[in-house]
Amino acid sequence: MSTAPVATPDVATDAAPEAARTYEVKTHGCQMNVHDSERLSGLLEDAGYVRFDGDGADEQAGHPDVVVFNTCAVRENADNKLYGNLGHLAPVKAQKPGMQIAVGGCLAQKDRDTITKRAPWVDVVFGTHNIGSLPVLLERARVQEEAQVEILESLSVFPSTLPTKRESAYAAWVSISVGCNNTCTFCIVPALRGKEKDRRPGEILAEVEALVAEGVTEITLLGQNVNAYGVEFGDRQAFSKLLRACGGIEGLERVRFTSPHPAEFTDDVIEAMAETPNVMPSLHMPLQSGSDKVLRDMRRSYRQSKYLGIIERVRAAIPDAAITTDIIVGFPGETEEDFQATLDVVRAARFSAAFTFQYSKRPGTPAAVLEDQVPADVVKDRYQRLVEVVEDVAWSENKALVGRTVELMVAEGEGRKDTATKRLSGRARDNRLVHFAADFSAVDADSVRPGDMVTVEITYAAPHHLVADGAIRSVRRTRAGDAWERRTSAPPAAASVGLGMPAVGVPAPLPPAPACG
Repeated sequence: MSTAPVATPDVATDAAPEAARTYEVKTHGCQMNVHDSERLSGLLEDAGYVRFDGDGADEQAGHPDVVVFNTCAVRENADNKLYGNLGHLAPVKAQKPGMQIAVGGCLAQKDRDTITKRAPWVDVVFGTHNIGSLPVLLERARVQEEAQVEILESLSVFPSTLPTKRESAYAAWVSISVGCNNTCTFCIVPALRGKEKDRRPGEILAEVEALVAEGVTEITLLGQNVNAYGVEFGDRQAFSKLLRACGGIEGLERVRFTSPHPAEFTDDVIEAMAETPNVMPSLHMPLQSGSDKVLRDMRRSYRQSKYLGIIERVRAAIPDAAITTDIIVGFPGETEEDFQATLDVVRAARFSAAFTFQYSKRPGTPAAVLEDQVPADVVKDRYQRLVEVVEDVAWSENKALVGRTVELMVAEGEGRKDTATKRLSGRARDNRLVHFAADFSAVDADSVRPGDMVTVEITYAAPHHLVADGAIRSVRRTRAGDAWERRTSAPPAAASVGLGMPAVGVPAPLPPAPACG
């Protein structure tokens, strides 16, 4: 006996999977923030989000589902920049149902719920001590339909234990400490990131070895006061020992660090730099001011003579070292004589570059309430004069390299004009940026990849970069280049749909695995 087929509703038996939510992390501030943003990306991808690629067919699809601002509080315009960006996103969010906005970093740690009062369309505010909470806070805000503000006063888990989405396949940041024990009167960072917390040396070296196993050949050791490393566990030479230990890691070609503090920069560190072949001949040594009076007012625990003594000893041990610095002009009470002392140090130290700043008040810092605030027009004039001297010195230092042969690690995204000039870009051992001609006529190769090594001859110098317009002298393909090629050629992994919650259990092993001072 046959039966007629039973009519069924016109419903697909397998529901189409929900599209994964997209995210974008916008980073402001120092290298520590850049590395924290890698962790934020890793956390979000671990929770099922996918990075926004910016290709939208319509206006709504042209924006990510989640925008995360990782903020800085060092400069006065940081507040204006954040709230300007948030204001720009308000109408976008109103037109895109389900969009979420999160604010983290130092400014979030400082302003807390002030952010949601000034920008009530913000969904999540989190601080410097709990970046691992972001996925949970996003989900809680979505379910409860109200803003989530969570600020912790101290670090509960060292952030390097969190999943990380590394921006580079060939170079990586490695945090060795967070926080700072100094009390510089112009700086708000210690109040926002807390007292210094040090990782154990074995944990750091294990992370470096894991990164090298994945193809990374250059690492930069990070800390707010990197050479004070070891203060928490009572070893004053811990940083120099760490540098030497990195020298024993096979396959690690370049080691850098930032930022040290002159007060704790000891001779054992200089010796480790000079005697460890893969520690690069580059040093970022913040000056801030060349005036002893201003340094005292800044509560910087060194004076001009000590600073120049460090520079002299570094150059004696590492003659080709490129030394860069940070300088603030217009600090309260700074006189013309004080400013001239800063110019004297710039000329004597022969910096290859300097990050220069006009002093700006930061609420909550002792310097904000000092008398004798320098008039804005005077600060601007001194700043322009400082920049002229810095550029003259840097240009002179760079001109001395014309005709020299240097080894470069080919870089990605460092040359904004490379397409127009038909050049590639790379970093020398001393961290100078070199734009070089893609001329392979003298070598048995027709291309290079980021992370590969080339040898070139410098033909031209500018204040901020060098040029090598002759034929490439040699090419060395590297494991780092292989890692870059794997990353860029691999098809994107299928995105799972998560609930915005972190995975249960221990985080997976390390994924593809300016500053204060």
